[in-house]
Amino acid sequence: MVPSLVGTACTLVGLIDIAAGVFPRFRHSRMHSLAEVLPGATGPFAAALSLSVGVLLLLLAHGLKRHKRRAWRAAVILLPVGAVGQFVYRHSVIGALVSLLLLTLLLRHRSEFAALPDPRSRWKALANFILMGAGSLGLGLVIVSAHPHNEVGSPSLTDRLEHVLYGLFGFEGPVDYADGVSWTVGYSLGALGLLTAVTTIYLAFRPEHPAARLTEDDERRLRDLLTRHGGRDSLGHFALRRDKAVVFSPSGKAAVTYRVVSGVMLASGDPIGDVEAWPGAIERFMDEAKAHSWTPAVMGCSETGGEVWTRETGLDALELGDEAVVDVADFSLTGRAMRNVRQMVKRIERNGYTTRVRRARDLSDEELEAIRLAAADWRGTDTERGFSMALGRIGDPADGDAVIATAHKDDPDSPYGDLKAIIHFVPWGPDGMSLELMRRDRSADPGMNELLIVAALQASPELKIERVSLNFAMFRSALARGEKIGAGPVLRMWRGLLVFLSRWFQIESLYKFNAKFQPRWEPRFVVFRNTRDLPRIGFAAMQAEGFVNVALPRLFPRRRPPRQPRPCAHMTVHQPEREVQAA
Repeated sequence: MVPSLVGTACTLVGLIDIAAGVFPRFRHSRMHSLAEVLPGATGPFAAALSLSVGVLLLLLAHGLKRHKRRAWRAAVILLPVGAVGQFVYRHSVIGALVSLLLLTLLLRHRSEFAALPDPRSRWKALANFILMGAGSLGLGLVIVSAHPHNEVGSPSLTDRLEHVLYGLFGFEGPVDYADGVSWTVGYSLGALGLLTAVTTIYLAFRPEHPAARLTEDDERRLRDLLTRHGGRDSLGHFALRRDKAVVFSPSGKAAVTYRVVSGVMLASGDPIGDVEAWPGAIERFMDEAKAHSWTPAVMGCSETGGEVWTRETGLDALELGDEAVVDVADFSLTGRAMRNVRQMVKRIERNGYTTRVRRARDLSDEELEAIRLAAADWRGTDTERGFSMALGRIGDPADGDAVIATAHKDDPDSPYGDLKAIIHFVPWGPDGMSLELMRRDRSADPGMNELLIVAALQASPELKIERVSLNFAMFRSALARGEKIGAGPVLRMWRGLLVFLSRWFQIESLYKFNAKFQPRWEPRFVVFRNTRDLPRIGFAAMQAEGFVNVALPRLFPRRRPPRQPRPCAHMTVHQPEREVQAA
């Protein structure tokens, strides 16, 4: 309660101080007395000081709301300085008392401001420079234009913009003012430029706190847990992504892996390990979220996982979609329901395509390298997508149990033909596998993914695979019920919205693709703390999955020559003219 109250107060007072520093009339109004918790001064520095403190308060407010210890320390330093400034320069006893009152409030509730810093990198310095620079430029333009009656002549917009740019660097610009206003504008612009420079330098040279990564020891412990309990959750193997962090239960018999994205501590799937030890791992997860003031969330947990999460933490759960699972023993291409898939597979086979399905450990190093290069070349975007159902690597020696299915076109120069499509599965316990990625050459005939999934299912008995997890279909039940006869107007409207969003996100297409193989549907859930957190969690999940790329680009991107994989003795790789997105 106190952090939120103080953060909101800082935001309001900061906006008031900025307005007081920009607009002369506002600076002398009674409303500005609300902002007297901060230092004020008489003389030419008054506007610049008010403006600077207002900007600092806006930067500080978010950290105070998130219980950040460093924001609390900054406020504790700033408030007594403000009290002294009020008393010495403006002789304002009320302003000094209000500053000391807020300082007392912060000191009394200091235990509520214990959140540790977020993972950070040097990129934040560049982000700060861009955002602060743009904000300073816009605010400076307002400052320069806020004194029309004191301007000498009629300066154009170009002159005003030039005056702002000069002023941010501490130089006088082409706009002239009468009655000493030039000093006020100059100090205000100089203060904005100084703030931009100081905050950027601080972020660039402060000790770096790198984002957490899965260590070798963490990975070894997770693999041990998956060996004993990996058959319970089809998403278990994706916990081995090396861009995730992990917390273990006190007994070490369970673990939760996660990634922090935009202040959201995002876990995926169920906890790893013994179900009886899940509460201990979940408690450690929540303690870590509280220590850093992160928003806890779980994407894609099973019904059992959702029950445990909600029972142990008091969080809420919402059905997110369904996972398509095919039981190998029940799969067959016969029957009317499989007619379209059967005809497509037969047509592609008649066009000269063949398939191979093998464990990754049974492929040679040259084959794996060719497959890796082809998968990278066929990727439809520069960003590697996936988080909850993606491993992010192919052919790692530690993933020897993974299954790779490949499609080849007849080639007289190679006994196995030209590589045209790839599907990669990761282990799901001792008798299952989960689809990790699908990539194909754009020049290949349509239906490559159907061909390879059918080939993988038909080869599963030989590989001792009894169940195969395919893609996750978001909002599958809404799409399925909305297209049935008798669906109500609300359900039809919701389905229409999902179909509309499918133009940019693979919602309806993934559902229809999965439904071709007559799977059983396993519901998956999102676990969250408050309903108001859902938009933030959704945006963080889209960032993690690679659908929203907010990473800063390279200033000077390196141009890489086209990769020419070295063909092995029995495989050639066709190089497409351009990349295509994975289906």
